[in-house]
Amino acid sequence: MPGTIKTEFIPRQEGVVLNRIPTPVASLLDGKALAHKIQAELATRIQTLQSQFGRAPGLAVLMVGDNPASAAYVRGKERACQKVGIASFGQRFPTNTSQSELSQVIAALNQDQQVDGILVQLPLPDHLDANALLYEIDPDKDVDGLHPLNLGRLLRGEPGLHSCTPAGVMRLLQEYQIPLVGKQAVVIGRSILVGKPLALMLLAAGSTVTIAHSQSHDLSAIARTADILIAATGRPGLVSAEMVKPKAVVVDVGISRVEDSTGSRLVGDVDFNAVQSVAQFVTPVPGGVGPMTVAMLLDNTLWSFSQRHKAS
Repeated sequence: MPGTIKTEFIPRQEGVVLNRIPTPVASLLDGKALAHKIQAELATRIQTLQSQFGRAPGLAVLMVGDNPASAAYVRGKERACQKVGIASFGQRFPTNTSQSELSQVIAALNQDQQVDGILVQLPLPDHLDANALLYEIDPDKDVDGLHPLNLGRLLRGEPGLHSCTPAGVMRLLQEYQIPLVGKQAVVIGRSILVGKPLALMLLAAGSTVTIAHSQSHDLSAIARTADILIAATGRPGLVSAEMVKPKAVVVDVGISRVEDSTGSRLVGDVDFNAVQSVAQFVTPVPGGVGPMTVAMLLDNTLWSFSQRHKAS
């Protein structure tokens, strides 16, 4: 899929012929459009399965506290569930909810036959142990793919519930037919949410993978080796044009809200305006990886539903 061409005009000077210099502009990896396509496919499949099994897949999203960003994410997930026909069993809890109270809720949802997926919205208030709660979720209902058993399945290349954001990145690359076999991939970020599972997925797809992070020496030099560069740090504008190999594929997982003279806006880890003149493909923020994360959450919920009915 070739990039488009932008024309840059040079002001006429005395005795100089006016030239037009073509400046390449990267093609967009449009996660929003692909997410809509996936949701339409899921809605059709869910309608068929609901008539076959007498119920829709069910997703329970647990949110603790009143973090505005988390509340917005949860509302978006609930709207997406409604759009495709997934039953929502979301629950909200006050900030002072105890560890034991949440453990009891998770235990009940593990046994609930109407619930196929359970997700604990992160971050949690400081007094709660997020890892302990994630470990209590039934691995076969762990639609965020963060339970050690599901991470182990990913490591071994076995089928299972895989982390939503990395899975969304891989699905986006697949949709745009980005070659992965034999390519040099650099993942900036080593979190268990994105960096590490995404590196495993790229390895499984045949890429040679480097994980870079805040303690890497000469991050720019590492980044410039990448045919596929993925930034997942939450540091606005970290990736500059000088860090991008010409014609590379750049995926921006980061999203941050910044305030400047134009007001409040969402930005990624990549300096989009600068990088689009160097890369072959780039994801926008917003509208790139974010919608794909939600789409993969819905897909995981349906996969869990299907697996449970196969076993019954």
